[in-house]
Amino acid sequence: MKKNSKLALLALVAFTTFSCSSDSEKSGNETGGVDTGKTKYIITATTGAAGIADYLLTTDDISKGSITTTGNGIEQDGSYRYYITAQNNFFSLLYGQGNPGAVTTYNLTTEGKLVKKSDFQAETVHVFAAVNKDILTIKVPRSGAASIASMYKIDAEKSLITGEAQQDTKKLAGNGERAFFTWATQVGDKVFMPYMSIKGDGVDNFGTVNPDSTWVAVYNYPELKLEKVIKDNRTSYLGAYFTNGLYQDENGDAYGFSSAAATSNAVLTSTKPSAVVKIKKGTTEFDKTYFFNVEEKSGGYKIASSSYISKGKVLLQMYGTPGTNKGAAKLAVADVYAQTFTWVKDAPLEISFTTVNRYNLVSEDGSSAVVGINTPEGNWIYTINGTTGVATKGMKVEGGQITAIAKLKY
Repeated sequence: MKKNSKLALLALVAFTTFSCSSDSEKSGNETGGVDTGKTKYIITATTGAAGIADYLLTTDDISKGSITTTGNGIEQDGSYRYYITAQNNFFSLLYGQGNPGAVTTYNLTTEGKLVKKSDFQAETVHVFAAVNKDILTIKVPRSGAASIASMYKIDAEKSLITGEAQQDTKKLAGNGERAFFTWATQVGDKVFMPYMSIKGDGVDNFGTVNPDSTWVAVYNYPELKLEKVIKDNRTSYLGAYFTNGLYQDENGDAYGFSSAAATSNAVLTSTKPSAVVKIKKGTTEFDKTYFFNVEEKSGGYKIASSSYISKGKVLLQMYGTPGTNKGAAKLAVADVYAQTFTWVKDAPLEISFTTVNRYNLVSEDGSSAVVGINTPEGNWIYTINGTTGVATKGMKVEGGQITAIAKLKY
């Protein structure tokens, strides 16, 4: 994806222009929906129809019953969208295949109706994360002459760009390849950005000759100035393309999850195990006394994606074929404190895909992950207890596959 400064400028103008628009142009609350303690769930579902990304469906209860896309919901355009909730606003970003894409913001009325707050153009990005009261987005080049990653800070209440920064990904990698950020996570008052080292050669873009190392770039905030790079060599990179792999727990410690699934020319080359590593609160170094070998504990399986629940409990989606980055998804829960691993019980035997990698929730009491699971027999929302690993089937979604679950207060 080539860097285009003109497009970046247009995106900035689009954000700025929107922020100055009159109240009559806005359907929703100017900042965020009013929080009176009530919850409305947003389920996004795709029908697979050409030119339609997802339908936005809303409900008060996802633990039972069914909901359908037929004659229901808000239809979105485009082939693919991604989502983030911040400051009680729901953001729907169109993936523009390297070109600017529409960003639509929704919130709730006092009656709990989902309404459009804004619609504007912005750069297509590969990383989007809530930091303080902002959304941090990052556009990362994967090949070609361009090597500058562009970072944008967006005020999540006003949908206004408040700052930007750049990072030369080749200089960041410093090994003849380029850094490709997998995600960004606020840790204390800093932003930690794990990255992959990739060839970016136009042939084997996401391949690497450095499969057995872990990197996390540390930036201050809000300046987004690079402070240092944390390195380790006990596993591989954290997260994956478009997939978070670093979470801060309630104690302020950060835990990183690696698939150890680096490749070169489509051949798995990682020699280290799929594992969890730790960064202690207030430090910018990996804790050398901590190493959770998930591949060993699971009987040889590798992590595909992860989602933090609470109190050290994590939902894991595992590759179904041991020792590889292939195979139908299998679900498990892990305790990163006790370093225990448990396969999920009562989950569907055959899973097409889930929302584990980005778009799911934690139950109100913090005990469970709430996740969409799509199967050949149908699509349901499940609640998975982080301690017992027991999955409980909830609402069925008909007329489309579940792509995300979110919630807003009103």
